[in-house]
Order: sequence, then C-alpha cells, then structure tokens
Amino acid sequence: MESLNEYGSHKVKAQILSYLQEKELGELKQFLVSIEKLEFIRSFTSLSPDEQVIVFRLLPKEKALDIFETLDTSVQQHLLRSFTDERAIEFVNEMAPDDRVRLFDELPVVVAKKLLGSLSVEERESTNLLMGYEQETAGRILTTEFISLKKDMTVKAALEKVRQQAEEKETIYLLYVTTEQKKLIGVLSLKDLLIADSDQYIEEIMSKHIMYVTTDTDQEKTARLLQELDLIAMPVVDKELRLVGIVTVDDAIDVLEQETTEDMFNAAGLADVSSLEADRSNVLIHGSLWEIWKVRLPFLVITLVAGIFAGVVIDEFEQTLESVAAVAVFIPLIMDMGGNVGTQSSTVFVRGMSLGHINLERFMKYFLKEVGIGFSLGVVVGIVSGIVAAVWQGIPLLGVAVGISLVFAMTLAAALGFFIPFILLKMNIDQAAGAAPIITSIKDIAGLLIYFVSVNLLLSHLL
Repeated sequence: MESLNEYGSHKVKAQILSYLQEKELGELKQFLVSIEKLEFIRSFTSLSPDEQVIVFRLLPKEKALDIFETLDTSVQQHLLRSFTDERAIEFVNEMAPDDRVRLFDELPVVVAKKLLGSLSVEERESTNLLMGYEQETAGRILTTEFISLKKDMTVKAALEKVRQQAEEKETIYLLYVTTEQKKLIGVLSLKDLLIADSDQYIEEIMSKHIMYVTTDTDQEKTARLLQELDLIAMPVVDKELRLVGIVTVDDAIDVLEQETTEDMFNAAGLADVSSLEADRSNVLIHGSLWEIWKVRLPFLVITLVAGIFAGVVIDEFEQTLESVAAVAVFIPLIMDMGGNVGTQSSTVFVRGMSLGHINLERFMKYFLKEVGIGFSLGVVVGIVSGIVAAVWQGIPLLGVAVGISLVFAMTLAAALGFFIPFILLKMNIDQAAGAAPIITSIKDIAGLLIYFVSVNLLLSHLL
C-alpha cells in the first residue's frame, strides 16, 4: 500500500508529464513554483534524463540552486552538460564546498579543472582545501560553512553575528568557539545563546567538553560517531586542533548509505563493483558513438560469427531436413526457449549480485542450484513440447527428440546464464554488453547440434 507521500509524488509526476506532453510549459513553470521541495525531488528523480533537463530549466533560479545540491552526482553531471558554461559555473559556485568536491570527484578531470578555475577566489580556496585531503576521510566531506565565535564576545554580539551569517551557512544550530589562532576551545547550541542574558560572555555559557574528529579520521567512523552521539554536526580539526570545518548529519547519512552499499558488495566478493558498474552504465548511456561501439560491437561480432557457425550446423544436416521436413518446424522453439532461460538466469545472477544476495565465495552453490532449476524447467517444457510435436506431426520419435533437445538446451542456457556473467566479472569485462551475445552464441550452436544428433539417432529409419 502506498504512503501518502508516495501517492502525492505520483500525482505531481503525472501532472508534470501531462504539461510536458501538451507542451504547456508556461503552466508547468507556474506549477513547479507551487510544489514543495521534497515532493518535487521525489517526482523529479523518476523522470527521464531529457524530461529532467526541461523541468529543471523551468525552475525559479533560487529553487533550482537549492535543489541542485541535493541531487545525486550522476543527475548533477547530466544537468551540467545541458547548461551553458555561464550557467554551469553559477550553479557550481553556489554549491556547498563538500557537495562541490563530491561532484568534482565524479567529473572528468578536464571539466573539473575548468569549473574549479571559474570559481570565486573564496570558493576556490575552500574547494582546494577539501580536495587536498585523502579520499574517504572527514576532511573530504567537511563543510567550511559554520559560525565561529570568540570567548570574549557578549551574547548580544554573538547573536548579531549569527543573524548576519545565518543565511549563507549550512547550519547554525551548533556554534563553535575558537581562539585567534582558530583553535577549538568550546561549543554551544543556538538555544544556549538565545536563553542567555545579552550581557553574558560566550566563555560563561560555552561547553568545554567537545567531541571532535581530525581531518584524517575515516569518514565512516565520523558518520557513526555522529549517529551514536545523536549530533547534528561534528567539528573537524587539524593536527594543531585548529577548527577547519564540520561534518553535518545529512552528509553523515550519505556516507553511511554509501558505506553500507560498499559493505554489501564486499560481502559478496565484489569490491568496487557498484562504482565500476555505474561508470560502465554512464558510458553506454551518455558516451560518444565511438565509446559505445568499443563496448558493444566486439560482442556483436561474436554473435555474427556464431550465427555463421549455426548456419554451418544446419547445412551439415541438410539431408535430415530434406528427408523429414517437420524437423525444421521445431528449430525456432529449441533456440528461443534456450534463449529465454539464459536471459532469465543471467538477470537473476546480475540482480542477485547487485543486491548482495550472492556471495561469490560460494558461487558453486548458486550455480548448481540454477543448473538444477534449468533442468527442471527443461523437463517440464520438454515433456509438453514433445507430446505436442508427436501429436501434431504424427511422429512420436520426433517428439522425443524435441523433448530431449529442450531439456539439454534449457539446462545449458541456465548454466551459461550464471557462468558467463561470473567469468566476465572476474575478467573485468562489461557483462551488461557481453553476457547475452556469448550465451546466445554457445547455446544456439550446442542446442542445434544436440537436436540434429537426436533426430538422426531416433529417426534414422526415416532418413
């Protein structure tokens, strides 16, 4: 049963698609202004890439800038490609430094350098600061958009500073107290500041018991510490205890989701598969014609060669076909049923691998189970098809040949459907483009061979 939020998102998406279909862009622009941010994001991410570009360009500037930061980097990259250089620079310049660094990590180096060079001096410095830290550390995900106070400030002066800087900072609910050398010496909440007397000094109301991490602390450890302590932000200091930034709870959630996914793949023996598959998918969808050719054409050549070999097999048994014409009727059945099972098995493997349901260290267990499933399906389909063939053509032994061939073809296809993607994965070859052609090629040739051999053995008296 759908939640109210999901139902609302479906309604919003349906309305957006209706405006797009009717080309009522003026009405769509007005409609987008009225949608709440969360509702918009839920419906926006389910649109096609081309629809996303059109819809995003119709958003008011401030709303577009706000939403851009929350999108996945893959969606951000696609939108950036649709912008003019000037608009792309504007969006990147408005991003929080940690979100910007995350995007730059995913962009081609040439593009990232170009965008980095176009930033304002202040934004370039904050971005370079983060990019100088090691990957997957607290330094890499921190934001420099926080408010720091001095211990000798009055509450009144501190509140005035908060009011002046609140709009441009990522969070104001935790405030940090530093020395002139930027060393972290205290922390207080906005609530502490609001309920204090205006003439009190910050030193009197701040807490000196501070939890912090260093710039080289692992990002997952940082995120879990935030979670355990139920904090909305964690200060990050350098080796001299100078405050360089904070890690916010929303970034911590992103890290935990990312690390959970990585752990799932590692548990399945597939370290780095997620990012690798994302890169391959990006090439196949957004790459140039030549890049796509390089991935897909070699496997199609394999299929072409296999098709010629299948023709050779049929040609070798030409006399069989001439003697018993009914044999030709069931060639498509043998090939198609094997193909369907092979596709099902490869899909089961790839999806199970992606979701962490398959542990590659125990691959043989899953492989043998899938072979058994292929065999059982082959027996059921083979018996039914064999009976139909025997009754239809009036040749009982032809039905036996069809049944035996289907059992063999479907069992082999199930085995190949699991084994070929596994081998391609181990060889670091894109199984999305390569598995189906290889499975089809082997299965077709082997299926035809077993079919014609069975026919020749069982119907020799008719040949």
